[in-house]
Amino acid sequence: MVEADFLKRKLPAAMDYAAEGPARFINRELSWLAFNWRVLEEAANPEVPLLERLRFLVISATNLDEFITVRVAGLREMCREGIGKVSADGLTPQAQLEKINEDMKALMAQQRKTWLALLGALADEKINILEAADVREADMDDLARTFIEQVFPVLTPIALDPAHPFPFIGSGGFALALQLKRRGENGKLTALLPVPPQLPRFFPLADGPAGEKRFLPLEALLKMFIGELFPGYKLQGHCAFRVLRDSDLEVEDEAEDLVREFETALKRRKRGKVIRMNISAGAPPELRKTILHETGIMPDEVIESEGLIGYGDLAELILPSRPELLWPQFTPRVPERVLDNGGDIFAAIRQKDMLLHHPYETFNTVVEFLEQAARDRNVIAIKQTLYRTSRDSPIVAALCEAAESGKSVTAVVELKARFDEAANIRLSRTLERAGATVVYGFIDWKTHAKISTVVRREGDKLATYTHFGTGNYHPVTANFYTDLSLFTCDKVLGRDATKVFNYVSGYAPPDNLEALSIAPITLKTTILEGIEGEIAHAKAGRKAAIWAKMNALIEPEVIDALYRASQAGVRVDLVVRGICGLRPGVVGLSENIRVKSVIGRFLEHSRIVCFGAGRGLPSAKAKVYISSADWMGRNLKWRVETLVPIHNKTVHAQIIQQIMAANMADTAQSWVLKGDGRYQRHTGENLFSCHRFFMENPSLSGRGSVGAKDAPRLTHGDD
Repeated sequence: MVEADFLKRKLPAAMDYAAEGPARFINRELSWLAFNWRVLEEAANPEVPLLERLRFLVISATNLDEFITVRVAGLREMCREGIGKVSADGLTPQAQLEKINEDMKALMAQQRKTWLALLGALADEKINILEAADVREADMDDLARTFIEQVFPVLTPIALDPAHPFPFIGSGGFALALQLKRRGENGKLTALLPVPPQLPRFFPLADGPAGEKRFLPLEALLKMFIGELFPGYKLQGHCAFRVLRDSDLEVEDEAEDLVREFETALKRRKRGKVIRMNISAGAPPELRKTILHETGIMPDEVIESEGLIGYGDLAELILPSRPELLWPQFTPRVPERVLDNGGDIFAAIRQKDMLLHHPYETFNTVVEFLEQAARDRNVIAIKQTLYRTSRDSPIVAALCEAAESGKSVTAVVELKARFDEAANIRLSRTLERAGATVVYGFIDWKTHAKISTVVRREGDKLATYTHFGTGNYHPVTANFYTDLSLFTCDKVLGRDATKVFNYVSGYAPPDNLEALSIAPITLKTTILEGIEGEIAHAKAGRKAAIWAKMNALIEPEVIDALYRASQAGVRVDLVVRGICGLRPGVVGLSENIRVKSVIGRFLEHSRIVCFGAGRGLPSAKAKVYISSADWMGRNLKWRVETLVPIHNKTVHAQIIQQIMAANMADTAQSWVLKGDGRYQRHTGENLFSCHRFFMENPSLSGRGSVGAKDAPRLTHGDD
């Protein structure tokens, strides 16, 4: 049995694996697919509530769409351009595509198998997805009314002939292709029915006799009322298809107006090449030939699908009205220290540094930090990075309120946040109208750091309150992403944060940061120096250990440094949610390295690294950092990122003794990576869940007058 308890269990025996040269790395793209396999596995996990299992299938499908439109599209373009650059693991773009396609086909087949199993489970819970043949005569009047009132007005049926060219179908777009015959005549018609994304994919019908919920897929509804769209014609043949387009985004290096350039680039993205198509199995040959010809897609990029096309739309069936089929409701905690101070967040921060662990502790505290700053007459300036946020962001509203009241507000808006470019253009316009100074950062680098500073006049001095985050300023995703928020009024960190803002706005690199490390200047160096420090401790006979948690690890130089650390005797335990290019537990290479991935109710997103500093781990003397950066080339070389040292003793203990220790101890939702690239799930009884631990137990640094002594470490409440 694979052992996922990294906190108490000894290292397993290393495996023999030929890992010389490039083979010492796991391919990035195949590692990502392995992550999506783990996500899909949760859709079949009987321990997960049914509608949450459906959600995991949806996530797997939408993840795969993005992977195809970005990563696969990039590799295909390299092949078209004759670029033969090999990956770190020694594969050419063509070789990678061949392996990817093989794995993707198996993944999509498993998605269908999973959906069919879920379909039966939903029926057992009286949630029925109907076919046209299942519709009763008593349903027809309501369906006809629904079609005429809610569907018909937004449809545009298009005949395919020289006068009506094949319409543009956007990425993710869904359409029906139709072969029609005029009743009583020989006239034939080939037509296309694009399905607007504004329409729901599933339409509710009246409950069944046993109270069962009944839903009819949109494509079935459309076929039932073809006569309303093509009067006098009869349907003879049809198929459905869905396209994915190249979604990579290029911006001219010398763009004079970055916002205008991005608006143009977004229009280009919408018209990207079709790189993948799902089409109904058994489609009429002439229809299939026409669709492939008109979209310009190659036959080997077409996937024939039985049944439902587009599993992402199944999100509509995750019904709030069936709470017994969802995770039990969880209400994030408000930090007790904030309550002790009557809700005054600045007073709570002045008391001492405070680390919030989202979503277990409410992200509203971050929002209220800025809302209080906007209303506080003593606040004179606010600076804020915005990489991703919600559509009606309360953070943007607070910044606008502050600017309108005369405060100095600077917002660093990242226009290159993939798939959020359009939203960020809109919010930048809103901020500018309110009077804020909007900065777009570097053309070549993304500003991915998560920083907010509030400058407040206190007596005859100015105090800087700073928030550093590991995740985005996004109130919606903060409900299911695990991230950290550090609040501090430490003068050194406040000065460093201000220097980072000045760097982004003025391009002058700071040469005298006192505590922070930032990418692309010093962050990677700090990580490598931390690893080399542990190597030196091991060689000197002292305890040497590294704990790290992140979303992805693929940077070759960092991986090679970890291999050297293992060979020197350093114990390296890693929690890497997604992509991992490192091979752990290989004889002669990485015997002292373990890697696990935690997949569960919440999406692991926080980035943490701990160096034992000669005392091993866990240790009160360890060097501890939180970060906005994963250990990837893009984060360490081409983004503005932060690595924040933790000096406050309580925050330090919270990270070591609670957050990292619980992740290391997790067995309930952990997958252990083997040296050959396979992941194996820990199984057994009396499993420890880090997510459950965090939901049940308060964090150390958020305790108020109660004190932190009674905050438990690594215990569960009784079932």
